[in-house]
Amino acid sequence: MLLMLSGCSAGPDFVRPAEPQGNRYDRNGTPWHNGASPDSLQRFAEGAEPSPHWWRAFRSKQIDSVMTSALAGNPGLQSAQASLRQSQENIKAGAGIFFPQVNASLQQSRGNSTTAGSGSVPTGSVINLSTLTASVSYALDLFGGQRRTVEGLRAQVDQQQALTLGTWMMLSGNIVNTSIAIAAYREEIGELEQLIAIEKEQLSIAENQYRSGLTDYSAVLAMKSQLESLEASLPPVRRSLSQSEHLLATLVGKSPSEWQVPELKLTEIALPDRLPLSLPSELVRQRPDILAAEAQLHAANANIGIATAAMLPSFTLTGNYGRSSGSMDKLLDGSNLVWGIGAGVVQPLFNGGTLAAKRRAAIAGRDRSLADYRQTVLSAFAQVADLLRALEEDANLARSRARAVNDAGLSLKLIQTRYKAGLADYLQVIMADIQYRQSRIGQIQAQALRLQDSAALYVALGGGWQHDHDAKGKAGLK
Repeated sequence: MLLMLSGCSAGPDFVRPAEPQGNRYDRNGTPWHNGASPDSLQRFAEGAEPSPHWWRAFRSKQIDSVMTSALAGNPGLQSAQASLRQSQENIKAGAGIFFPQVNASLQQSRGNSTTAGSGSVPTGSVINLSTLTASVSYALDLFGGQRRTVEGLRAQVDQQQALTLGTWMMLSGNIVNTSIAIAAYREEIGELEQLIAIEKEQLSIAENQYRSGLTDYSAVLAMKSQLESLEASLPPVRRSLSQSEHLLATLVGKSPSEWQVPELKLTEIALPDRLPLSLPSELVRQRPDILAAEAQLHAANANIGIATAAMLPSFTLTGNYGRSSGSMDKLLDGSNLVWGIGAGVVQPLFNGGTLAAKRRAAIAGRDRSLADYRQTVLSAFAQVADLLRALEEDANLARSRARAVNDAGLSLKLIQTRYKAGLADYLQVIMADIQYRQSRIGQIQAQALRLQDSAALYVALGGGWQHDHDAKGKAGLK
């Protein structure tokens, strides 16, 4: 009967949540492709998983270099790795309960007897006692409480593995996102500086015209106001650039003063032409935050078994063997042998409802973890759906910005040609150049947004870590 009971475990066995059956993230289906022209066309490969080292799809040597440094030196990733090692050692420590606990002890005591004894020791005698024993104890895990405890520890390891992978994924996503932002800010600052220079030249012409009586002072004031407004827009962009550079240094694991940001250029960061799109059933098995929520659910389920086993009898086997003597030189004599064996059982009878309440609390904790898991899955699906639509709208915005730049560029060329022919004044050339620069700034912002949303999709899909030996190694996976 004991052997039969030893194969039982209190509490429900963990059942992994079912995979979603649908193959779409929203009612409108998947945008199969988007883009304004063949060179900016993006296609979605439905059912494809992100590839290892997904950031290489942007074909930027600078981003690859920054990523290599960050994955080796980021303190946040190192902290997650240490937490994983800690949880792995905890499960090894917890598994020790399945083995007999063996201890050895040597005791030496000396004392004075002040009362009459029942044996041969007279009152007032000095007593020496030497004891050498070895003891063995073994807790019979008949109802699986200890097995559920180790199961919960194993689930915690799974959770920490997922959290480490999540840290790895968020770090790689932040590096790509910040690198794109730095490149865009630098290019935007360049356009703004040229635009300010053009505005200053336009203001100088207007002032000369005012002094010559060709225009009134209100036109000069209007240009001054426009120039001052443009100059005021430059410091916030420079501040954002500095903050992004400092953030990138921090992600690499360096202080801003000891790390040089590479020369990132937006023109040298390619737009991925083929974006993976994992099915919903695959997403729940590869996205780190979902895997972490599933592991938390597993641990909460094991807690029910632990609480249930605490309400049932617990059995313990003990044994000891040793020698005891009044002098050390006779300790090993056969006549001084001491030994004992025993078995014990403890059955909780009354504890004021504590154990029953703990079991109900464990069940409520499992229900909460299940709800948290479902919420995590829903949030992940919504994020992917948002990014798919965002990429579609990014393509529309990029198309509009490209047309605006093209039209402004053609207008500038026509006015420059008319100016050379004497059919337009220089002020018209400056105005056309200003319009072109403003269109370019809008195009830069749209291009950066599209690149960043593409990177965000890779991260939202889990980033392809399951095929990446480096990522598995960093998360302690085999």
